[in-house]
Amino acid sequence: MGERRFRECGAVWPSSYALLVLVASALAFSTPVWAADPATVRFALDFPNSNPEHYVISVESDGRAHYESSGKISADSDDRSTYQTDFTFSDATRAHIFDLAAQAHYFSGKVDSGNKKLAFTGAKKLSYKDGQRSTEAEYNFSPLAPVQQLTTLFENVGATLEFGHRLEYFHRYQKLALDDELKRMEDQARRGDLAELQAVKPVLQEIYDDGSVINVVRARARRIMDMQPTSAASK
Repeated sequence: MGERRFRECGAVWPSSYALLVLVASALAFSTPVWAADPATVRFALDFPNSNPEHYVISVESDGRAHYESSGKISADSDDRSTYQTDFTFSDATRAHIFDLAAQAHYFSGKVDSGNKKLAFTGAKKLSYKDGQRSTEAEYNFSPLAPVQQLTTLFENVGATLEFGHRLEYFHRYQKLALDDELKRMEDQARRGDLAELQAVKPVLQEIYDDGSVINVVRARARRIMDMQPTSAASK
């Protein structure tokens, strides 16, 4: 009789309510492990006597990325520096990176060609890590198309970020060097040798907004900012 009256009032019987609480609690704590442990692809290159001599790019599955490098500030300078910056990959490039990593079996097999007669182009390492696996591969040259594409992509991103590094330095200490640097950057961007230009937009914007910089340099910085990005997947 009491149970029937309780239900007629639109309420749930206490035993049923307790069951619902238990179910809700179980769901609240059943978040998959991978949600708190995003996948990461990492590319590292060590190439003595090049510039930079060392750099690393790591990108998480949500597009957040970190870059660090060490070497001379420019080929004409003896000044050395360590540089770090955080940025976000475009959605298209982020998706392309993780698709290529999957095609390369997450770098779990043989990646290097093993051909010792090939010219040394730097010691490279690709690694992948998520909640289920942690794999890496070192190579000089790889015959695998997905690895070749990732290498080119990361090298182009690295080139973009090093332009950003030098532009920050020149803007602060050597403004007369900005014109030549931006000319080279614009030429390489038009040839398709740079990627993810939005990663260095902040320094380009600072140069454009600086009234003490000559107008031709500011205009060049504006043109580079206005360049339409090319999807990595289309290359």
